[in-house]
Amino acid sequence: MRDAAIECFAAEGFPASVRTIAARAGVSAGLIRHHFGSKEALRAECDVEVLARHRSLKAEGLAGPAAAMAQLAEADEHGALLVYILRSVQDGSPAGTAFVERMIADALAYSEAAVADGVLRPSLDPPGRARLLVTNAIGGLIVQLAMHPEIPLADFKTVLKTTLDEIALPSIELYTYGVFADSSYLDQYLLYIGDPPR
Repeated sequence: MRDAAIECFAAEGFPASVRTIAARAGVSAGLIRHHFGSKEALRAECDVEVLARHRSLKAEGLAGPAAAMAQLAEADEHGALLVYILRSVQDGSPAGTAFVERMIADALAYSEAAVADGVLRPSLDPPGRARLLVTNAIGGLIVQLAMHPEIPLADFKTVLKTTLDEIALPSIELYTYGVFADSSYLDQYLLYIGDPPR
């Protein structure tokens, strides 16, 4: 039932009805209400599950290049998670805001673990970097999909394929080499603020 709810919320947004979710799960609406209590409680459980899956995927991807490439080969099954995350941001409710804040906290945790493992470079501001990476990724996804109105969000595979085709290579290149040719902009900014983050 929870997985069907994740897919329904991703496909239709959070106004998706309990009846729609029940039909997708092949159960009665009454059973969903009995098991979860309310649609809000069901959404809360879906949030927890989507965050856990996302955190696991990120941690696995940072285990090494081979693991990351294996994830790309199996990417089709993760399309609903991507669209669910997008719906959570677009929702604008306290639940959506809390969801994004938990994504940022997760990003800080797996990023710092990857720093300790030597996979990522240390940051002068680890919480700030985690927030930037998450908000840039989500914001970029919103803009990217807005430029492809012909793709229905319910078509999870096409959404994911379009996203990966357009951003995978430039993203990996950017994360690998950066953009600036030297540290002069960072050096000047650190002088400007006078008290960089510890």
